[in-house]
Amino acid sequence: APSGAPSAPAATGAPTAAPAAAAAVDKNTAPADARLTLAKPGTPVTAPAANSDLAPGTAAVATGALAPGFTVTQTTTVTEQRGLGLSGITCTPSGTGFWFVGASTAEGRTDYVSLVNAESTAAVVDIKLYGDKGLIENDAANGITVAPGSSQSVLLPTISKGQVADLAVNVVARSGRVGAALHAADGNKGADWLPASADPAPTQVLPGLPADTSSARLVVWAPPEDDADLKIELSGKNGWFVPAGNESIHVKAGTVAVADLGKVTRDEVAGLRVSPSDDKHPTPVVAGLRIDRAAANGKSDAAWLAGTAPVGARATVADNRGGGASTLFLTSTGEAATVRVTASAGTGGGTPATKEVQLPAGGTVALPAPEPTGLSGSYALTVETVSGGPVAAARMLAIPYKDVPMFTIQALRDDRSTVKVPQASQDPGVVLR
Repeated sequence: APSGAPSAPAATGAPTAAPAAAAAVDKNTAPADARLTLAKPGTPVTAPAANSDLAPGTAAVATGALAPGFTVTQTTTVTEQRGLGLSGITCTPSGTGFWFVGASTAEGRTDYVSLVNAESTAAVVDIKLYGDKGLIENDAANGITVAPGSSQSVLLPTISKGQVADLAVNVVARSGRVGAALHAADGNKGADWLPASADPAPTQVLPGLPADTSSARLVVWAPPEDDADLKIELSGKNGWFVPAGNESIHVKAGTVAVADLGKVTRDEVAGLRVSPSDDKHPTPVVAGLRIDRAAANGKSDAAWLAGTAPVGARATVADNRGGGASTLFLTSTGEAATVRVTASAGTGGGTPATKEVQLPAGGTVALPAPEPTGLSGSYALTVETVSGGPVAAARMLAIPYKDVPMFTIQALRDDRSTVKVPQASQDPGVVLR
C-alpha cells in the first residue's frame, strides 16, 4: 500500500496448498523476517509465502519511490478435494470497515474471515453477519481483539446460528485498523477469496464474467433503513442490456436477497450492474457474484466478484502468468473510453509491453493480457484511463490442474500512483505567533 500504509492479504489456511506471492517491503533495510524485498519500481519480485501449505496473514509496506502503485497479490493452489481450487487475493490497505457478500455456512462450505493487524497498537473488531432474515446476533462475533503484528482467523459457523446459505459479512474495527479478507471453500466445487466490496452505493458494477460461465449467483444486501428494488443489467460487446428472465431483484431492508442467474453470459464475456429500478428511490447496497466454470467432465472451480470502483487514473494487479493464463476484462460503465494496458517486466526478466484498447459506451471487452517481450517469471498488469468515461476492470488467472478448470478473478483497483499534495507558501509571520 502506498504512503507507507501496511496492507494485509490473509492466509489460505487450506491443506496441501502451494502458495506463491508477489510482494514488496521497505525502501532501505527490510526486516530480518521479510519474505522478499523490492529493489526498484517497475520490476516485480516473487517468493513462496511463509509456512509452506498454511500461508499466514501477511503485511507489506512500501515507502518513498516504491510507494506509488505498490501492489501485492497472493495466489494459492489447493489440489485436495476438500477446498479444491485456485485462490487469489490482491491486498488492500488496512482500514476500519469491510464488506464481503456471498459467504455461507451451508453444508459443505468452509468460510472464514482472516484478520491481520499490521499496526503498533491492538485492534478490536466486530463481525456482523446478515442473512435472508436480517442480522444474526451472536456475542462471539463482537469485541474480537487482534494484537499488534498478529493475525487470526474466524470460522463463520462459530459466530453464526445454524446453516445460512447466503451471507453478507461486515467487518468493523471499533478501535485500531486491520486488514480483512474472507476465504470461501465449497468442498470439491471450488474455492477462492471473496473480494471486499465497494462501499454501499445505489449502483454497483461487477466486472469480469467469463464467456464460459456455467452458473452465476448474485447476492445483494440492503441497509436496515430501506428496501431496495434493483434492475439487473449485463454489459456485453455492444453495451448494457437486461438479461431475459433476470430483470430485477427485490431486497428487504437489513437482509440479503439472491438471484440464481444460471448461464447468464450465454458464451459472451460480460460485466454486471445492479442499479435502482426507480431513480427517485436510490438505496445504497453491496453486491457479490459467485461464478462457476465447469469442464466437460463436470469438475469445476469457483470465483467471487464484488462491486468495485472504476480504475481511476491507474490500477494494477500483480502475479500474472504467461502463455495465455491471464485474461483482462474491461467494462466501460458510461461513455466510450480508451485505456492503456501495460505489462511490466517479469520477475525473472523481460521488456515491458503496452497497448491501447478502445471500449464502446457501456461495452465489455476481454483480451488476453499483453505479455512482456522475453518474459521470465510472473509480471504485473497496469490499466490507465486515457480518455472517455469510467472503466471497471478485472483479471482472470486460469491455471488448469489435471482435469479441473482452476481459475481466480481479481478486480483492478486504483493503485494510488498519485496523491494530492497540499499547496504551501512561505509565511515569515509564523515565527511571531
